[in-house]
Amino acid sequence: MNKQINDAAPSSLSHLVGQGAIIAQVRTAIDAAFEDNGRFDDALLVGPAGLGKSQLAAVIAQEMATDFHEVLGQSITNIGDLNALLLSANDKDIIHIDECHELDKQFQTALYLAIDKRTIFVNSSKRSPEAIPISSFSLLLSTTDEYDLLAPLRDRMKLTLRFEYYSNDELTLMLRHRSNALDWSIDDKVLPLIAERSRGVPRLALRLLQSCRRVSRSQGEMAIVPFHFEQAVALEQLDQMGLGPLERKYLAILKDGPSRLNVIASVLGLPTRTVSGVTEQYLIRANLISKSKDGQRELTSKGREHVFIESENGRN
Repeated sequence: MNKQINDAAPSSLSHLVGQGAIIAQVRTAIDAAFEDNGRFDDALLVGPAGLGKSQLAAVIAQEMATDFHEVLGQSITNIGDLNALLLSANDKDIIHIDECHELDKQFQTALYLAIDKRTIFVNSSKRSPEAIPISSFSLLLSTTDEYDLLAPLRDRMKLTLRFEYYSNDELTLMLRHRSNALDWSIDDKVLPLIAERSRGVPRLALRLLQSCRRVSRSQGEMAIVPFHFEQAVALEQLDQMGLGPLERKYLAILKDGPSRLNVIASVLGLPTRTVSGVTEQYLIRANLISKSKDGQRELTSKGREHVFIESENGRN
């Protein structure tokens, strides 16, 4: 059977690794909800992509033993979509809107008014809109940019759960748990190697684990060993820091000196927003590049060293 990573996704808080402060907040809120025979408090889940916000939302629903309704913010394109979502939930159900910052501002307004009044208003044949009550569900909003949400909507969330990047030790433990749950045989030496290439992001770690498994099975092997990891990394074109071809090309552009974002984006063939919001994020966090006051990007000493090493390895 060709098992996939998501076939063994965690189903309870006790199965989750890392994010200790968040888990403590959630456990307390769940215990309080059960003591009061109430619903889970509305919550805002904030943090970079790939850190497990959607996974936690699903786990909360399982811990609360209730139905789970999940949509992407950008999939709500009209007020009818939003109303249908809100009407689909029963008392204590979990509604999770992922990438909620993609919600149009008018839908954000309708959303916070709806949870305030527990009512939605729909057009009818009558002169005034018809008021329809909605259930006492729990609303979970996930976002990478909380300040792209309207303040009144943010303020109505009772919990704010801020996700942090994972340590290599946490990623190693998470990978061990997932491979055990999938009944995959894997050499213990491989797990920290995957963690080191994953930038503190579980999604990247799990993707690389799946890639290692794919390589091992392509060769008729059941166990994942370091050789399969090396081949997976080569196929994914990842360097020692987990940088792909795009990030290495970015660094190579700065090899001859500082450059502006629009120039870098032009060379990469990407919109400036994508470069600043996606490509640069890890490069800055890893202290490979810096921004000057006038907006110029340049390599740090660590960045120059990394470019040199990669040039020696023939990857730049």
